[in-house]
Amino acid sequence: MRAAVLYGILGSLALTGLATAPADSHPQQAARHGVEVAAEHAERAGITFGDCPESEDLPKAVRCGTVNVPLDYADPDGEQLELLVSHTPATGPKRARLGALVFNPGGPGGSGTYFPLLSRLPEWQKLARAYDFTGYAPRGVTPNAPLSCQHPDEFGKAPSNSPQQPTAHDKAAGVEDAKAYAAGCAANRGIEHYTSLNNARDLEVLRAALRQPKLNYLGASYGTYFGALYATLFPERVGRFVFDSAVDPTPRKIWYENNLIQSLAFENRWSDFRRWVAKHDNVYGLGRTEDAVARSYDRVRTAVEKEPAGGKVGSTQLQAAFLRTGYADDFWPTAATALAEYAAGRPAALVDFAAPAPEERAAEENGNAVYTAVECNDAAWPTDFAVWDRDNTRLAVRAPFETWDNVWMNLPCAYWKAPRQRPADVRTAPGELPPVLVLAAERDAATPYEGSKELHRRLAGSTLITERGSGSHGIAGGPNPCVNGHVDAYFLHGTVPDSDASCGPHPEPKAKLETPEA
Repeated sequence: MRAAVLYGILGSLALTGLATAPADSHPQQAARHGVEVAAEHAERAGITFGDCPESEDLPKAVRCGTVNVPLDYADPDGEQLELLVSHTPATGPKRARLGALVFNPGGPGGSGTYFPLLSRLPEWQKLARAYDFTGYAPRGVTPNAPLSCQHPDEFGKAPSNSPQQPTAHDKAAGVEDAKAYAAGCAANRGIEHYTSLNNARDLEVLRAALRQPKLNYLGASYGTYFGALYATLFPERVGRFVFDSAVDPTPRKIWYENNLIQSLAFENRWSDFRRWVAKHDNVYGLGRTEDAVARSYDRVRTAVEKEPAGGKVGSTQLQAAFLRTGYADDFWPTAATALAEYAAGRPAALVDFAAPAPEERAAEENGNAVYTAVECNDAAWPTDFAVWDRDNTRLAVRAPFETWDNVWMNLPCAYWKAPRQRPADVRTAPGELPPVLVLAAERDAATPYEGSKELHRRLAGSTLITERGSGSHGIAGGPNPCVNGHVDAYFLHGTVPDSDASCGPHPEPKAKLETPEA
């Protein structure tokens, strides 16, 4: 049933409604030459590490530096962007050190500068003995030359409401907001150069600046997509690569179709959360079935639409907070507590869980701006709202939880003025790459499991490690010793299983009430 419903939704896409995607505005040969020039400059300059910017809130043990990359790889000596790089050296003996391990957490728009902090955690310490943990902030991401498409206070305005079944008036307002956001993005000079291909090229320049003969890389979520582009563009530079929770790189699915698939997957993951809450009705009292828990959530959603919780949490903020339950089951006890406490007339836990933090508005708007620029530039999108309305109205019948919020996040791409690219065909031939690992949780919603299987098929010689029965997004370094064992064996010794492998699910979280501190 699920497959038939999905086929019916995606099969209805009106390809004629997509904006024509011209060939890459910078010919590949010129861009390749630009990468070579930029990498030569970067290798000569290296990276001088010192204190990190205060805005990163990193301890003194973490050191930071910068690397310059061209805004436009067709003009490698032209305008430069400065990427912040964070670093902590390997803790083991020098003879056992394996160089830098570069990390990207995804997004687009996510910063990995916190990665060196993970070296302190037990799950990462074996790797931290062998590798310099290296994170960075991709082009456009705070703090260096951040993109912005809207004033942060306007972007983070709360409380606000976002109906799961929008009216014609709601849709018209959403269209106007999307047009305004797209226009705000267009005001950024060089906005067309924020692309996944350029993120992959930036990785090559970073490798050179770190003076590594090959790149060792851990990419999660969106980080798998441009990591796979890197492997396609620079296979000779690939060292040890782990793709954790992979984006489906099929060109026709970048990005509109992937977002439809994602919305359907979030509905399934939302069901997992409700089922867990129902199983622990003795703790939370929200219902003994997942349908009963859904009704409890809907009552809270209706209530905060009429009277925002704490004057800060409307249905938009509620939805954004509870979307986290689809990303990681670590959030389940806190989310369930927030619902239970609110239902009992105590809104503090819900406000604590869902209210936006004013001090984070600028960073959140910056991340959203980079996300929008990259996804809109990467590929063609429908330019007629009627296409979005038709496809998502159908989808919302089966997947009401996230469908329309996903629309409003991506709709600026319908009104994008910068040139679009044709997505590159991620694919490597047998023997072109060394062994690489693809990690996937079977019920992942943000990057559904089929995407990891597709990436595995496209990277000849890759090995797929599946966490069965689980759905947390990003599983390396998580609570599953089986997954971590495969990751450690690969990064430390280059060993992979003889064939694709499975791990059992990690334990579900323990049910408990987590009330906020007074």
